[in-house]
Amino acid sequence: MKIRILWALFLGLSALTLQAQPNFTFKIQVDPSQQAACLPTGRLLIHLTKQKENEPRNRSECAIGFTTQNWNPSKEIVVKTKDKSVNVFGFQKLKIKPGEKIYYQVVYKQNENDGQENVAGNLYSEVDSIVYGEKIQGELRLQYLIPESKIVQHRFVKSIQIESKLLSNFFGKPKKLKASILLPSTYYDNPGKSFPICYRASGLNGRWTAVNGRISNKEFMDMWFAPNAPQVIYVYLDSEGPFGDTYQVDSENNGPCGEALIKELIPAVEKEVGYDPATKNRYLAGCSTGGWIVVALQVFYPDFFDGAWSYSPDPLEFEHYGLINIYEDETIFYNRFGYLQPGNRNVYGEPTRSMLEWISNENVNSRTNTYAISGGQFGAYNAVFGPRGANGLPTLMFDPYTGKVDKAIAKEWEKYDLKKYLAKNWASLGPKLQGKLWIWSGDCDGLFSNVSTRFFKEFIDKTTNPKSDAQISFTAMAGHCQEYSDEQVIKMIAAKTKK
Repeated sequence: MKIRILWALFLGLSALTLQAQPNFTFKIQVDPSQQAACLPTGRLLIHLTKQKENEPRNRSECAIGFTTQNWNPSKEIVVKTKDKSVNVFGFQKLKIKPGEKIYYQVVYKQNENDGQENVAGNLYSEVDSIVYGEKIQGELRLQYLIPESKIVQHRFVKSIQIESKLLSNFFGKPKKLKASILLPSTYYDNPGKSFPICYRASGLNGRWTAVNGRISNKEFMDMWFAPNAPQVIYVYLDSEGPFGDTYQVDSENNGPCGEALIKELIPAVEKEVGYDPATKNRYLAGCSTGGWIVVALQVFYPDFFDGAWSYSPDPLEFEHYGLINIYEDETIFYNRFGYLQPGNRNVYGEPTRSMLEWISNENVNSRTNTYAISGGQFGAYNAVFGPRGANGLPTLMFDPYTGKVDKAIAKEWEKYDLKKYLAKNWASLGPKLQGKLWIWSGDCDGLFSNVSTRFFKEFIDKTTNPKSDAQISFTAMAGHCQEYSDEQVIKMIAAKTKK
């Protein structure tokens, strides 16, 4: 077994270091109009694609990453893919032949408050093209600044922005909390009425601007204003964080996000809409990352929330983190049989991306050349679940180039393993969670999250004193979040409040 593991680690390292790298040189300049907005340290991400119809920054097969240090924006930066400081991912996926055209674009990822790429405060260039040959030279100019997103103007939409004292104290600089609110159709007809309220946690890196999509969806709005429409206040949370999604819970790296939500944001929202906590109609709903968030919030704050609807949640227990057992497996890149560990699949079970490929992509997106601050899924996981490192950045639960698991860090993740947490505290938590958990998963989940949900259900089904009444269901041949519907969730909440 040890020989197999060592060989797998060697293969993983080889796959990352022995790939044929392109011989590209890019000269990056900052347009004079944006030089004042350009920070000296950030991550340059050059995206390449053969797809003419897409901006490369939104979807590309190949990404090239380089971290700037003390950049004078009036000076040109030269990025060479052959340099050791430059990280390249996905060049083979281009399947490019000499003489074919490549479209390319650069983004300067510099927003220190948001781990994402295409977000406010980051710079980007026009799309340009080059013809692929043995040696490529391209020039790009950072001339656009991504503006702040805005909430749609609508009579039945409110927005909340407050400065968080808890998070500001943690980071030593002002930090804001945000949420958008969709009001029920009879809200203005019933002044002083306390309507049921639901806090909606979106998928990975969800933003408060999700309400814009609801307002622009005619089918949804027709339902919302129909004579028999459910009368629920629907609140969209925002998961912005410097390392990616904060998961709305307290953590060593993101700070007291859970406490800030409970003690600062929610009271501000409920004061704005006139919700009375004594009515005990405060609910949660979410899918994917949001699915994990709402289960965690209901479990960590069992008296504060009155019910959670969770679809396709991220792993609720970490012995089945996708297909990985973080407590026992030696590496996340290869399984115990020595095969590449899949990270994604389609509903027919065909692997579509390996864990090795997934993490390699996140490494490119991070200014550390590791997934630590990629803003992606595993960058977020480490920031939320793991301890803070001596360098002030999230620790790594596994090596970014071999996948080797650090068992000491994995042990630290246990406090967010919801199965372990409930098992340890069931005597006190069990009675408080009765009638409050509703979980759904597709049995062909594209992230393999259904596996963890299966084992979470196995635990729930064996509980005693009390025996849990949590409703956990599965649909055969259904994929990730396939059955999620805001309309369905809102109607279930409305039905619950009438009982």
